[in-house]
Amino acid sequence: MAIILYARKSVERENSISCETQLEYCRSVIKPDERDEKIITFVDNGFSGGNVNRDGFQKMMKLVRQGKVKKVIVYKLDRISRSLSDFVNILQEFKEHKVEFVSSQESFDTSSPYGEMIVKLLMVFAEFERTSIINRVTQAYAHRSEMGFYMGGRQPYGFELVPTVIHNVKTKKLNPIPAEVEEVRYIFEVYAQESVSLRRLLDILVAEGKQPLNGSSWTTAKLSTLLKNPIYVKADSDVYDYYDRHGVQMVTDVSMFTGENGAQLYGHTKHDPSSPDWSDMKLVLLTHPGIVDSDIWLRCQRKLEKNRQIGNSVSNPTSWLAGKVVCEKCGHTMTTIKGKINKSGEIRRYFNCTGRSHKKTCTGPKVTIYAEDLENMVYECISAKLADLKEMNRTTRKGDTAEVNELKLKIKAIEKSEKQLLDTMLAGGFNDDLLALANQKATQLKRDRLALYERIEDLKSRDDETNVVVNLAKSWRTADYKRKKAVAMIMIHKIVISEDGSTKVLWNI
Repeated sequence: MAIILYARKSVERENSISCETQLEYCRSVIKPDERDEKIITFVDNGFSGGNVNRDGFQKMMKLVRQGKVKKVIVYKLDRISRSLSDFVNILQEFKEHKVEFVSSQESFDTSSPYGEMIVKLLMVFAEFERTSIINRVTQAYAHRSEMGFYMGGRQPYGFELVPTVIHNVKTKKLNPIPAEVEEVRYIFEVYAQESVSLRRLLDILVAEGKQPLNGSSWTTAKLSTLLKNPIYVKADSDVYDYYDRHGVQMVTDVSMFTGENGAQLYGHTKHDPSSPDWSDMKLVLLTHPGIVDSDIWLRCQRKLEKNRQIGNSVSNPTSWLAGKVVCEKCGHTMTTIKGKINKSGEIRRYFNCTGRSHKKTCTGPKVTIYAEDLENMVYECISAKLADLKEMNRTTRKGDTAEVNELKLKIKAIEKSEKQLLDTMLAGGFNDDLLALANQKATQLKRDRLALYERIEDLKSRDDETNVVVNLAKSWRTADYKRKKAVAMIMIHKIVISEDGSTKVLWNI
């Protein structure tokens, strides 16, 4: 049976007591008749007492559960835990294994009922103190947000932090770095163009030597993070509506979104941007000037949400269909392989099932699928598809334009109703019951208005796709390898090859 001395320290402070000193205090209360017993020390330096996920603590508890511990000594109670619920559970576990618990500074132990009662009472106050600290920090954080302070986090590329005073409070604000800002604008403008994926954007930046001026290098992950950040946008009412529709908690009133300043999205550290519910996040308008027009920024968001990353799929320079051809029998991708020289002196390419060559789980098609034959067939299919889409989209585009105009008129009517309702409410023309109904009406009008804006955005997105199709139809007949690859990535979901060699093209559009 061993006596354990346990010490914990969360962070380094000038006046805080070190773990070594805590252990010295623990040794001072070991009874004379216990000094020949086995003494084991466990230390957790840099760990909070808010939970029990600590290496030294867990090792100590493992020995307790094995029945190898007689007594646990700490400097003070809050070294073991600052959570009452955790502490009570720990205490109960000590009792089950007949382990005494002693605090060197509070002069009691759990060998008596009185000592156990005092321990519980003290832990109530320890948890109260911890909760009070959390509440004060949370309230201060919320207040800083409402005042438009920069909410911290990694310093975004294109800006530096400079001292400033806001509402008589010394703080820091983001200040644009001219050379880096121009690079950021260029990134948004390129990605907003049709058919430019994150991979293609990265290739363009590398080819043009536009690497970050801070000495690092671009990756698709870094570019994606940059493009999603509202720090860069000239935040106007369209940006406000974009986040409002996603359920983000809007800290700054919509009247402040004048298209001049950037904004900051903050909140849950494990926020999932693919989720339709962003209610765990907040948006605050900051004091620095935005650098990217809202229409370009929103166009980039639509592309990111649709995840149309053309260049991120399997790539093989020997066929512009690579990554799209799939074996129906096993579902694995088929890649191109160069065959042997035939009697005519040619080296022909053919598609091979990776389920057969790599996984050894499939026999693949029973006939040879020559790459050139498949490319020619798909080439003609795309030509026909583009011709049909071009004609169909002419009709669709006319209808969309008329619908957008009609939607805008409806929005104007709703805004007029909202203004009339607000004027009446401000004039004091409602009693309490009517005021409650008026608030419900105002909420419904806002929902209707946002729904109309969302429909307009969908139609604009469809209009962008129409432009892509028309431009593709014009250039397809003279397309080079890269253009063919890009078109295939946009238009084709996959090409399924059956066991007998028959082919089925599944289209995206």
